[in-house]
Order: sequence, then structure tokens, then C-alpha cells
Amino acid sequence: MKDAGIGKGMLFYYFTNKKSLYVYLIDYCIEVIEREYLEVVDYSTKDLFERLKGLSKIKWNFMTENPNAINFIGSLFLKNNEKLDAELKVRFEALQEKWYSILYEGIDFSMFREDIDTKKAFDLIQWSLNGYEEDLKYRLRDEKITSIDYEVYYEEFYEYLEVLKTTFYKSEGNVK
Repeated sequence: MKDAGIGKGMLFYYFTNKKSLYVYLIDYCIEVIEREYLEVVDYSTKDLFERLKGLSKIKWNFMTENPNAINFIGSLFLKNNEKLDAELKVRFEALQEKWYSILYEGIDFSMFREDIDTKKAFDLIQWSLNGYEEDLKYRLRDEKITSIDYEVYYEEFYEYLEVLKTTFYKSEGNVK
């Protein structure tokens, strides 16, 4: 038991208090998310909806390879978001903005129907994705993150993507 006290002492040698340890863990998780999730996007995929599917697969792989980071960040932002201090909220919002910029970079706009405003279509797609994310957060708020069967939600997500694709893209025969 005496060794545990030494370990605790060493821990606070590097981290002056619990908050600095907490901030370090969040920073570390955000760095891992950026490096192993956001930086492996396939930009050769010009179809927005196919990129979204690819991103969901990357996310699935990331979640299975980094369960501790996902559990920590997930519990932090899904369940305790209102308790975060302003600095941490800013970091998380910056991460989300980076994700959104990666999502739309290099997309082929010619696939969209010509009778709609592409900017407005992107806005509607983004709002749909945000709404789906908020709905999932609500549905999963009382679930233990490690016990969630994400496959069901990915299939549901793909179905919604197909509806959006049908709504905003030219019909298969009319794509340039």
C-alpha cells in the first residue's frame, strides 16, 4: 500500500492537481482522435455520401482500437458536456470544426441536382447529420458506452444517407 502513495505522489509531481491531469487526458484523447481518425480520411472519394460512409467505417475502426479514449471522451461529451469549463468546450468545438472541414473538402458538386442551391443542400445535410447526432446522444444517454451495439446505428445511419442522396443528387442516369 505504501507504493500506491509513492505512485500518487509521482502522479502529482507531473500533474499539480486533478484538473491538470484531466486536461492532459482530454488533450491526449483529442490528439489521438486527430491523428488516427481525422487524418486518415480518403480525399479521393468525391461523393459526399460515400465519404460519409467511409468516415463512419474509420470511426468504427477507431472506436474498436481505442476504446478507452472513446469511453473517456464519449462520457465526457455525451453525458457531462454542460459541466465542461469554457476552455474544454472551445477545444471540443475546434475538433468538430476540423471534422466538418475534412468532411466537405474535395467533394464533387456536379453530382448534386442542378435545380437546387448546393450551399443550401449542404446546410440541410449538415443539419440532418447534427440532428441525427443529437438524437443518438439522447437515445444513448443512459447506456453504458462499452455495451452499445454500434452496428445497428451505423446501418440506420446508412439508410438516412441513402434518403439524403436520393433527395439531393441527380438520378443515376443523369449524372455527368
